Amino acid sequence: MGNVRLTVYARSDVGRVRTNNEDAFLVSDLDTGASLAPSAVDVDVRDRGVLAVVSDGMGGHAAGDVASALVVESLRKSLSDPAADHSSLQRLIDGAVRRANADVHAAARATERRGMGATLTAVLVYGTDAYVAEVGDSRGYLLRSGRLRQITKDQSFVQVLIDAGVLTPEQAKDSPQKNVILQAMGREQDVQVSIGRIRLHAGDRLLLCSDGLSNLVTDVELAAMLGDDAPATVCERMIALANERGGHDNLTAVVALVGGDGLPAPEEAEPSRQTIEILQEYAGAKLPPRTPPPPSGSPPEAATSSSGSPPAIANPSSGSPPAAAKTASGSPPPAEPASAPLAAPQAQPVAGPPWLALALVAVVALVALLAWRLLS
Repeated sequence: MGNVRLTVYARSDVGRVRTNNEDAFLVSDLDTGASLAPSAVDVDVRDRGVLAVVSDGMGGHAAGDVASALVVESLRKSLSDPAADHSSLQRLIDGAVRRANADVHAAARATERRGMGATLTAVLVYGTDAYVAEVGDSRGYLLRSGRLRQITKDQSFVQVLIDAGVLTPEQAKDSPQKNVILQAMGREQDVQVSIGRIRLHAGDRLLLCSDGLSNLVTDVELAAMLGDDAPATVCERMIALANERGGHDNLTAVVALVGGDGLPAPEEAEPSRQTIEILQEYAGAKLPPRTPPPPSGSPPEAATSSSGSPPAIANPSSGSPPAAAKTASGSPPPAEPASAPLAAPQAQPVAGPPWLALALVAVVALVALLAWRLLS
């Protein structure tokens, strides 16, 4: 087997509005445990692999920067442990992420840190594979043969509405609920970790970024920049463009160019669904697909619970409401069908009667109230 080599660069910027940077990132050679970024580095993938992480802290005065720093450091520590069992990478990554969640949750018990949390998007390059782990809505992308694919799926309220056919991606970018996420590191005692696996090819380019960047730079622009320049230049250009457009949130990007004679050449016509193998996915809040309007002359049935109130959207596995709401600005780029292999097939929105729209508004208002109460 030949070697696999990464050229990596990472950069974080406070943006133009905020005074504190709550994002954190990490690039680490797990064989030594050393952190390699932010300088541009070339690193060979050895026995324990190379880890790249982006974490977007939340909580403001509740120490979101502490939460994101804890996430990346806990993950590095777990995965670089010489005693770590690499016989099942899925189990190893799941355990490491859940341990990081427990670390943040324990730290949040301090009064001045109540309510702190963070997202997590990580890639572990191990051999000729890349394992992608996610909690929250920080994103991962893969550029292969000039085609950009989103390799994570936002764990957000608007993504639930998109999956149910209630909103299109274009409508979701203007939703007042676009910053409500369904789970975050440290907000609960446990998390559900989404994990996927990618068979790497020579020339692949990986991007991890916080939503401060993906909200302000479109998929088309990301693809163009990723394909044109070296990782260091790509990071600088992306952050500069987001700042030109307001820099409403903290901005973080990690870019890795994959090479080495141990990798196959890319397949030009590779179907998007074959890009990533889903090992485990987040099974959080879901809405039933939209139903057609009732026959003419039939009175509509209001969507209510037994108490007469609209039903809340909950996590079926825990019964809890959406876990956190993040304050950010900007509009997320529309998702391209080929760029979201982790997403479920999307139903096409259909026209519904006025009572259905009113019921939806009530549901959205209730979820917003629940998210606000969780953060207060």
